[in-house]
Amino acid sequence: MNKTITDGVLLMPPEFEAGLDVWSSGDGTPGSDTYDTEEFAAYVPSDQDFGGCLELLKTESVQQLRYMGETPLLPGCYLQIKAKIKAISGNLPAVRIAGWAGGAGGSHVDGAIEVGPTTTLASYGDVVEVSAIVGTGLRNGVDMVWGGAALYGHFGLDLTGSTGGVVRIDDIEIVDITSAFLRDMMSMVDVRDYGAVGDGITDDSAAFDAADDAANGREVLVSGGTYYLGESVTFNSVVRFEGTVIMPTDKMLILTKNFDLPIYIQAFGNEELAFKKAFQALLNNADHDSLDMCGRKITISEPLDVFAAIPNKSSYATRRVIRNGQIEASGTTAWDTEVTTSNATYVASDSRTLSNVSNVANIPVGSLVEGNGVGREIYVRSIDVGAGKITLNAPLFDAEGTQNFTFRRFKYLIDFSGMSSLSKFTLSEIEFQCNSVCSGIMLAPNGLIFHVKDCFFTRPKDRGITSSGDGCQGMLIDRCQFLTSEDSLDVSDRSSIAINTNANDVKLRNNRATKFYHFAVLGGANSVVMGNHFFQGDSVSGGVRSAGLVLADEHTSTVVNSNYIDNCFIEWTNERDSTPDFSTGYSFSALSIGDNVFLSGDVASWFSYIVVKPHGSGHFLNGVSITGNKFRSLNGTIDRVERVDTSFADLDFSRTKNVLFNGNSFHAISKQVTNPLRIKHTQSSNATTWTIDTDDELPFGGRVRGVDSVVATDNIRNASSVNKFSMPITHAEQGANLDQATLVWEEAMRGDVTVVVRIDE
Repeated sequence: MNKTITDGVLLMPPEFEAGLDVWSSGDGTPGSDTYDTEEFAAYVPSDQDFGGCLELLKTESVQQLRYMGETPLLPGCYLQIKAKIKAISGNLPAVRIAGWAGGAGGSHVDGAIEVGPTTTLASYGDVVEVSAIVGTGLRNGVDMVWGGAALYGHFGLDLTGSTGGVVRIDDIEIVDITSAFLRDMMSMVDVRDYGAVGDGITDDSAAFDAADDAANGREVLVSGGTYYLGESVTFNSVVRFEGTVIMPTDKMLILTKNFDLPIYIQAFGNEELAFKKAFQALLNNADHDSLDMCGRKITISEPLDVFAAIPNKSSYATRRVIRNGQIEASGTTAWDTEVTTSNATYVASDSRTLSNVSNVANIPVGSLVEGNGVGREIYVRSIDVGAGKITLNAPLFDAEGTQNFTFRRFKYLIDFSGMSSLSKFTLSEIEFQCNSVCSGIMLAPNGLIFHVKDCFFTRPKDRGITSSGDGCQGMLIDRCQFLTSEDSLDVSDRSSIAINTNANDVKLRNNRATKFYHFAVLGGANSVVMGNHFFQGDSVSGGVRSAGLVLADEHTSTVVNSNYIDNCFIEWTNERDSTPDFSTGYSFSALSIGDNVFLSGDVASWFSYIVVKPHGSGHFLNGVSITGNKFRSLNGTIDRVERVDTSFADLDFSRTKNVLFNGNSFHAISKQVTNPLRIKHTQSSNATTWTIDTDDELPFGGRVRGVDSVVATDNIRNASSVNKFSMPITHAEQGANLDQATLVWEEAMRGDVTVVVRIDE
């Protein structure tokens, strides 16, 4: 590039022959003295070496010669100033190219380097050429770096050293030599050409902005160096980094044209920092909805606290996606679980609050709460230090009074808990390599539609995905793999949990989880659990199994359909009810378990696939459908597929409503339960009252609450062997366990009947 050609910029000063009134003996600014009337300066028309030239007697310690015209210095341009000089008589001086840097409004640009290299004249009559290059950027070969504030210069030379010498100076030349510095001016601009210094100290933000403004569709090059950016910088051009940048945490680098993780790694030279800054840009850039990791694996040495990395975004509700990469935890003490024990008081009427909490300031938000009467996956949602209170994500079922609680704060690869709310956020095709040193993801306390799809959670130490509040509202988890860190442990020794939720409308679809203590603990209602495979067995003969799916609220309104539930079970509780005895509401209601594959091997005979565990008295089943499932036990027969865990209380079977338990298949199951239950009964002796025994084949050990039908399948005969066609009266809730029905005839009869009974109204 040459501005004299491309833009017609006039760079060359006039020859001395044209007059000395434009040549200043000062700095060249308007009003400075000229050589036009000086006795010690004269134009020589016919020097043998120069032709026309200026003859000058040195009278000052620094004798200045400046062209008074304003030679423009454009961003990205580099000018070379050249002069030929020879000593004629007297003392031999030294000579250097020099100039005066002018900025906006004719002001002087302070700090600019305004002199070039010095050359000492060694003999008389020898022609010496001196030169220097001036430009906006700090580049190799640039003698006078003026930065982006300089708009023009008054150029010439200085004579230094002893006075009294006479010299002759040929006409001064100024040429554009930008092409010597720029590799390809048609496709690239360099931030150094716009004043960037790259010393890691000088704030180069303005130079970066200027380079981006000048690019106009071309690529911006951040050449070698370390560039400190004290302000946020947005590039609207494609950027290539040979150097790296450093900037404060709250300042952003936004790359709108080539926004992906690899370019941020180039920019910051550190994977962990680059991921944070790219994440920061994602939430502060309207031009991109997603950050592509481009298959890169990054290793982080401490939990990624999203709010600390992006302090200007305490909440966010615009769709954003991070996809396609791996995030690995390196083993340091930064991942160690924080454990705090504090005394606190719980009152059931204020069911989500711990009050009078000792040491409350030292309890981290997001801590797991443990104590007497505390259900599973109870977390610290927020803390009020001044009031000494903790807000919990859910009520406690039996913790009334004062006791010591233990708080465990697990550490997560990505931790959103510092944000107040996060909605419509997606993580896609990412492997979270927890490496048994940390957990996976901690959600924000509030938010809607957090979506995790096609991801791997590899060996999380404690948790895969944790919700400590309602940030799981409407959460979608699709086609993910949860791979345990406890594979070698027996079931009774495991503690890790893949997923927990507290809010409504969660969808878990087509995931796979291996040998966690629980696959999912679901609070809230209206969830869909579909197409998942979760298995939790071990090699212990006749071993125990843990729940794969825990439904932690009695009115669950949930569908569990088409899953492969392998060596674990579904546990349905009301452990998040602060008053667990039933008083009002729907009780254990609105659950559909359909078309699942249930499989177990080498388990204790009392193992069951569906377990209801009331934590208080008076509860009942209300609107439960268990249909189309395939139950199979290997290496031993189990007693039944369903049961009530009466550790705290039994169900009230006098109130059972609308239970459908049929269409299932049973293999190696002793009691193949169904409701309605069809019983074939043969009465071989004459009797007025026939007892119909359900043989413990009613679901959950329920009672007979009704008889739907009685059908004679052979002749009903009296004692005289006379066929009778009358109908019996039926009575439900008979026998010691109320699980029998009776048929009462008008006289003693015998014969065969099929009776359909049921446990509900």
